[in-house]
Amino acid sequence: MSTQTKPHITLDPQLREERKTQTAEDGQVIVHCSIQSDAWGSGIRVWNSTYLIDRVSCERSELIHFFNITLYPQWLWLEPNQYHTFTLIFSALPKDCNNFDLIEVIPQDGGFEVKNISRNREDVYRVKIS
Repeated sequence: MSTQTKPHITLDPQLREERKTQTAEDGQVIVHCSIQSDAWGSGIRVWNSTYLIDRVSCERSELIHFFNITLYPQWLWLEPNQYHTFTLIFSALPKDCNNFDLIEVIPQDGGFEVKNISRNREDVYRVKIS
C-alpha cells in the first residue's frame, strides 16, 4: 500500500505581494463570514444572487467566487451549535462607497444579511451572520 504525502508549498514573498496588488487593482472585495448553527444543526448555502450593495447609490457588486460553502441548490449541513467560516469574493464596490450591505436576494426567508458595513482601504472584511 503506497502512502501519499502532501507536498510542502512555499509562496514566494514577491509573488504574494504581487497578488495583493493585483487584487486591489482588480477591485475585488473579500468578505470572511462566520456563522453558528442552531441547537439542532442547520444547512447553509449561498445563492448567486448575493450582493454587496452601496448604501447611497444602491449599486451592486456581484458574487464572483466563494470558498468553504456550497452554492444553491446544494446544502452544506452543519452539526448542532457548529461554528463555520466561509469566504465570499465580490466584484469592486464603487470608488466613492463608504458603507454597504451584504444581502442575499432570494425568494424565501433566511437569506444572509449584514447591514451597514464600513468600507476600509483593503476591501477585506470579517462579518458574523446571525
